[in-house]
Amino acid sequence: MLGRFKFTNKLSKNRKCQQKELSSHFIFQGKSIYRAKHNRTGEEGLIFASKMREREALRVDPSLSLMPWFHGKISGPEAVSKLHPMEDGLFLVRESIRHPGDYVLCVSFKQEVLHYHVMYQESKLTIDKMQFFYNLIDMVEFYSKTKGIIATTLQKPKVKEGTKSAALQLSKTGWLLDLSKLTIGENIGSGEFGAVFQGEYMGKKVAVKTIKSDVTAQSFLDETSVMTDVCNGMEYLESKKLVHRDLAARNILISEDNVAKVSDFGLTMGHCQSIDSSRLPVKWTAPEALNSKKFSTKSDVWSYGVLLWETFSFGRQPYPKMTLKEVKEQVEAGYRMEPPEDCPSHIYAIMKLCWDKDPKMRPSFHKLKQHLQAGLNKQDSATDS
Repeated sequence: MLGRFKFTNKLSKNRKCQQKELSSHFIFQGKSIYRAKHNRTGEEGLIFASKMREREALRVDPSLSLMPWFHGKISGPEAVSKLHPMEDGLFLVRESIRHPGDYVLCVSFKQEVLHYHVMYQESKLTIDKMQFFYNLIDMVEFYSKTKGIIATTLQKPKVKEGTKSAALQLSKTGWLLDLSKLTIGENIGSGEFGAVFQGEYMGKKVAVKTIKSDVTAQSFLDETSVMTDVCNGMEYLESKKLVHRDLAARNILISEDNVAKVSDFGLTMGHCQSIDSSRLPVKWTAPEALNSKKFSTKSDVWSYGVLLWETFSFGRQPYPKMTLKEVKEQVEAGYRMEPPEDCPSHIYAIMKLCWDKDPKMRPSFHKLKQHLQAGLNKQDSATDS
């Protein structure tokens, strides 16, 4: 439970308990009064039920029980014990005992176990207050692809005792091949996501398609499909001579049919109308719009390039660790963000087209959609080969 407001503890020398100070120990005293124990100080006192609300973070997602890396409520020493013998990237996630409702990511690296406090902020999870996630599964997926703030990527989950091995279950049903019987020959082709080799399996000639580490064709298709949906929406605005001015991942909604929709038209105006610069999202705004305070469809195209970067970096904040002042100065000087890790080369090429300093040289949304579709067609043909 959480305190809803500041309130005075009548039994502890009028000490004030601040809003959001968590207490997980409550005893009903009657007449809507509870005896509460403060987690950090250990002090006890009486509070009214009206001053309390349930904390959503304390409700453990039931799907976590299906995750082999989630070990529930165990202590730090127990986590260290479970991560033996140590190997780089071996990890587990546990519930925090010191901070009820939060979690701890435990990672083995260079013969020691590092404990990362995963805290809730505004209904999202974060370790560094820069990268935010809607749930632990998204967080683990992200840090499996890029190490970010942690010491190493998450490479191997420490499977909780009693969890069934997916590989074993697939093997029993006949869906998992015995790799010891597979012989891989010479490379006969390669693409954005991997390579194709000649091979032999149990006496039969086969083609073996490999996928590069941390990248799947399906994730590319999903991300590109979302970006194509957004492009369709922006092409419509373009045809109506409307400028969005705040195109960013935070303003993209996904419908029940998994179609991406452009939202938040609070800054949308006619072509080239000026706007109060104090309201501008600097990291997403084209340099000519920041300087002249005038927008066009081509400034929306610049923002679309930043949105692409957000999407293929799994939701990272653009221009990480740069202040708004630094962003304005560096972009004006010609700096452009590097491609996200494992970003397809043709997607990064589209980003750079969007970030041309000359607005006239940037493609229209109609042209951008053609570029994206060409990438999808290329991937479809590679998947079918």
